[in-house]
Amino acid sequence: MPKLNYEEELNGPQLRAVTTMEGPVLIIAGAGSGKTRVITFRIARMLEKGIGQHAILALTFTNKAAREMESRVKELTGKKLRDLTVSTFHAFGVKLLREEIEVLGYRKNFSIYDETDRNRLIRECLRECRLSPEGVDLYKLGQLFSAIKIGRLRWGDSGADPVWKPVYDEYRQSLMIYNALDFDDLLCLPIKLFEEHPAILAAYHERYRYIMVDEFQDTSLIQYRLLLLLAWGNRPADAEKGPPASPNICVVGDDDQSIYSWRGANYQNLTRFEEDFPGVIEIKLEQNYRSTSTILEAANGVISNNNGRKDKRLWSGNGGGKPIELCAPETEQEEADFIAGQIKKLRYEDKLRYDDFGVLLRTNSQFQAIEEAFLAENIPYRVSGGQSFFEREEIRDIISYLRVVGNPNDDVNLLRIINTPRRGIGKASVAALSELAKKNHSSLWDTLLRFRHQAGIRGTARPEQGRLFQDEENHAAHSASGDIDEFVTLIEAYRESILGKKGFSHLARALVDSVDYWSHLVAEHSKNEKVARWKFGNIEYLIKSIELWERDEDNLDPSLYPWLNRVSLINRADGEDGGDQFTLGKVNLMTIHAAKGLEFPVVFIAGAEQGIIPHKRSLEDGQTEAGAQDAPEPNGAALEEERRLFYVAITRARDKLYISSCQKRRDRQELRDSFPSPFLDEIPKQLVQQYDGEDTAVTSAEDFFSMMKERFR
Repeated sequence: MPKLNYEEELNGPQLRAVTTMEGPVLIIAGAGSGKTRVITFRIARMLEKGIGQHAILALTFTNKAAREMESRVKELTGKKLRDLTVSTFHAFGVKLLREEIEVLGYRKNFSIYDETDRNRLIRECLRECRLSPEGVDLYKLGQLFSAIKIGRLRWGDSGADPVWKPVYDEYRQSLMIYNALDFDDLLCLPIKLFEEHPAILAAYHERYRYIMVDEFQDTSLIQYRLLLLLAWGNRPADAEKGPPASPNICVVGDDDQSIYSWRGANYQNLTRFEEDFPGVIEIKLEQNYRSTSTILEAANGVISNNNGRKDKRLWSGNGGGKPIELCAPETEQEEADFIAGQIKKLRYEDKLRYDDFGVLLRTNSQFQAIEEAFLAENIPYRVSGGQSFFEREEIRDIISYLRVVGNPNDDVNLLRIINTPRRGIGKASVAALSELAKKNHSSLWDTLLRFRHQAGIRGTARPEQGRLFQDEENHAAHSASGDIDEFVTLIEAYRESILGKKGFSHLARALVDSVDYWSHLVAEHSKNEKVARWKFGNIEYLIKSIELWERDEDNLDPSLYPWLNRVSLINRADGEDGGDQFTLGKVNLMTIHAAKGLEFPVVFIAGAEQGIIPHKRSLEDGQTEAGAQDAPEPNGAALEEERRLFYVAITRARDKLYISSCQKRRDRQELRDSFPSPFLDEIPKQLVQQYDGEDTAVTSAEDFFSMMKERFR
């Protein structure tokens, strides 16, 4: 094993964190402070001191993080790590249950159900309980069962209607009958195992004498309970021997980056840790190796407004850096154009790659305008954490209709829309027609035309010409002949209307009405018309974007084919395998949640507006006691999590940060005034300058905020 020089590799607090291996240790690791480095060096130090691999348990939250951690330890030590356990919480649960689950009445070869499997079983259980699954939101019911199982809710609580308890009981019994576990079981059953079988708990407590947990602020109460059991074992002490010695457990986290309460994370586990492990040693990592001092001071200024947080202040040795630039575009379209323009400008001026840019959004509704701008400027991008506007089901359906109008021989898109909305051309009909197309080496569209002609529905075909479609194999297709005729006629009519003509947006809207897509959405979401309205609003938004594109003075050919070509750019290749270094990669377009743990030389935070960040939900939950006539006050806990989210967004930037706040933003069909996020006021004014649309940063921050406040006075 190579000898590591810890003093040269680590700063003072990092060295203390690595060399303090006995007893409970709480490492508060600020953004970019090298926490993964500390964890891996700590494991290497343990191995160097002769602690066996089998005695070390390191837990984290993603498979990627676990693989990276293990790979770095291998690189540091040069050892094969056959007995070292570096794992996610759920993978550790699987490992433990594979060894011990038989005492709980399961067999070791259990299956693990994903969400699809779970929903299928819930549907089956509804029928067993003589309840119709039609109209039941299986996802929401599954979420309720999850909350009950892990103890977040009890029957009778708000949102936990006891009417579903028999279905829940049937669900749990069915899982056991099928020898299957869901993801919650991977944490709940190990706890049940330890609590009901003290000897098994004692064995694992004795085995894992050194426990480490990464991203501790993201642990849930049930994960924390599992850690307590592992660390303390059978805790009650012998009266003569006194209380047991505090275990060797090290947790690494940052309460300022706790942004997952909606999935059960509880940053207050940091406080619980101090209460449950007497004599804990606290070490703070405050030197940031990622960002400039300007960016860190902005982050410090924002997060200092949260209450009850661990006191720390990030600092950097990277120098002051460039000022943060604030932009106040008129609309989200101008915001998107600003972001696209700055990316193109900086890519050439500063010789940056596309993947050096991160564009961070709070909500899914923000993606569409920015995607449109990127497509218009031929900027390649990838979407993470949210759903691309153009990948939403309802948008793909309408684009597929337009693609088929443009090219009926596109079998992929034709198959998507031939029975969407339902028009009587069922699976059997489509299968028969597809098989016929395959036999004749023709497209499905040509087969539809031949079918219509030979079936004698249109034209002067003789009855005997329909024999090809009269055999048993194609009986289903023949029975759908009227619906096929209507579909073909629809496509032909719009091909004639749209092709070669400029300004096709009104025809696209007419096409949506012709297929009665609204009724389709209502039928698909019969129990929640709000969802149907939301999806139809997305379609209207798509058509509005086509109208804006048509009115663009620089658009020389506003017809169907050029527009479809723009949309196709969304799927073009990364360019990673060729081209010069300044055309490689894609811009990272992502939600702030998805950006956690990442960093980019240049970051854009879009939509820094009240109602977006902080999200409107953090205001809706805080109505004053006086009633609805009073303005809602922010919900304290929700608002503080929104502030942590903004803090995470700021600290993703290494060198340059842009923040934009629109003056107006479209809410479905209405353009509404937008108000700047109150978090902008929390950034120290000397750190920011306003972008003026021509040359950057010429207006002081004080003038910027005065202008914004005056506008809404």
